[in-house]
Amino acid sequence: MASQAVKRTIKEVKPILSVDREEARKRVLNLYKAWYRQLPYIVKAYDIPKNVEQCRERLREEFTKHDHFPDIRVIDMLVIKGQMELKEIVNVWKQKGHVMTYFKDSLEPKPKDFLSKFLSGKE
Repeated sequence: MASQAVKRTIKEVKPILSVDREEARKRVLNLYKAWYRQLPYIVKAYDIPKNVEQCRERLREEFTKHDHFPDIRVIDMLVIKGQMELKEIVNVWKQKGHVMTYFKDSLEPKPKDFLSKFLSGKE
């Protein structure tokens, strides 16, 4: 009885945007192309110390970092978040520091003492 309820629940889960994996793939590619086209304008508008090729390389890294998700709903949520980020950046609703956080290395060690935390801006 319980397994039937689970099966029924799984079947009733509705997609967010995409109906199948191919449609989700097209949405991801369209988002990638939109970011790719906007990068020269973003570099110029925010006057960041990176060139367009470095930004495109970082864009490619970010998209390939998320290429292993099997659930279409997760892919759709990431696409929605990516579209929101793009809109915020294109409309210059973010500041230069927000844009530069995309280039911050995530492999740096976490600070242990108070002064290191203070200087790094954590806590």
